[in-house]
Amino acid sequence: MNYVPHTRQDREEMLAAIGAASIDDLFKDVPPAHRFPKLSLADPLSEPAAIDELRSLAESNWDTDHHPCFLGAGAYNHFIPSVVKHVVSRSEFYTAYTPYQPEVSQGTLQATFEYQSMICDLTGMDVANASHYDGATSLAEAVTMALGTQRGQRRKVVMSRGVNPRYRAVARTFTQGIDMTIVGDHRAGLSPDDLAGMVDESTACVVVQVPSFLGQIPDFEAMRRLADRAHYAGAMLVVSANPISLALLKPPSEYGADVVVGEGQPLGNSLSFGGPYLGFFATKTANVRRMAGRLVGMAVDADGKRGFVLALATREQHIRRERATSNICTNEALNAIAAAAYMAAMGPQGLRAVASLCYHKAHYAALSVASLPGYEVLGGPFFHEFAVRCPRPVSEIGRRLLGRGIIPGYDLTGEFPELGQAMLFCATELNSRAEIDRLVCALGEVT
Repeated sequence: MNYVPHTRQDREEMLAAIGAASIDDLFKDVPPAHRFPKLSLADPLSEPAAIDELRSLAESNWDTDHHPCFLGAGAYNHFIPSVVKHVVSRSEFYTAYTPYQPEVSQGTLQATFEYQSMICDLTGMDVANASHYDGATSLAEAVTMALGTQRGQRRKVVMSRGVNPRYRAVARTFTQGIDMTIVGDHRAGLSPDDLAGMVDESTACVVVQVPSFLGQIPDFEAMRRLADRAHYAGAMLVVSANPISLALLKPPSEYGADVVVGEGQPLGNSLSFGGPYLGFFATKTANVRRMAGRLVGMAVDADGKRGFVLALATREQHIRRERATSNICTNEALNAIAAAAYMAAMGPQGLRAVASLCYHKAHYAALSVASLPGYEVLGGPFFHEFAVRCPRPVSEIGRRLLGRGIIPGYDLTGEFPELGQAMLFCATELNSRAEIDRLVCALGEVT
């Protein structure tokens, strides 16, 4: 460092306090032969030269700025208005910690309150918390909450195979060691009515994803029947939802959801090589005291002025920690503020326009791919992702698409072997018609 704040007197006082004669005494346990190892380092560079080298290394990566992307499967390439970056780059947001002191954290608290309010608007639920780490942990927290609501009397979770495989794996990790069972579809594409048949008096909750991991939109009347069956048996219905789709599709509250969770990355957060993201979590008022994480509320101070406070944090590790069900504390607050800025900038009409563009571009892509010999689009109605059975091994098609400068879809052969050689394609508002036509042309050539 060019500047070391400690004076000689400071150092002498600190050494005296720990009983050391010199700084060398701090390293006496390190063998002399290993204290100053020779390092094989490149010659030093000036700052401009270092930036040039780093830029050239970065250019070797594939990114969505230079290549058309048809990969989704839980992380989506959406347009982010520039105002979002400007908001989250402000120092009062960018460097803020958990806002325990409301008198100095009004900006963070109000932004978080607005985020919660807009998540409630999207989902139709009563209350939302200040976010979880990602969509997977928010779903796992919903399962944990459902089990806790039953006070250990119910040990069965019915989870659709249409839930993101990563989310299912995290839910199993969160609940390992608990005497419980997770059951679900034995194959892809089972209907809500099929899931309803698995619900019994030992079921704590039913977990579904809308749209499913394969992009499929369910029959919402069947979803209502599933919710009724779950509620009749005394269980909860947990819905993991794509937040962009909620601008177009029926909100989960209208077909009986008790908890709505999901990945908030599509709301103004970049792909960022897989994170950090944020998980949104919304539920009914009756469940609020069992909800993990923090809840920001609006209050009135002694002078009658509006203010914002941490209204509830019943499950954080610093309160009732011996009985806590979660370790959520300082979570993805900056990502939540980015989501709030995005939703505020887009507005209801803007969000619906994005959802509509995603829907129509994906359907244009699906129709075009289905017209190719040997390719079959699988499943029923879908939002902006669709599965395609391919005439050649998916790994080979993926390599060839990469060779043509196209980021391919997601290989489904590992998690969904019953679909055969299948790939999951995604289209968002950023995929132009020319890019989709380029994909279709490339797929036609690789057969």
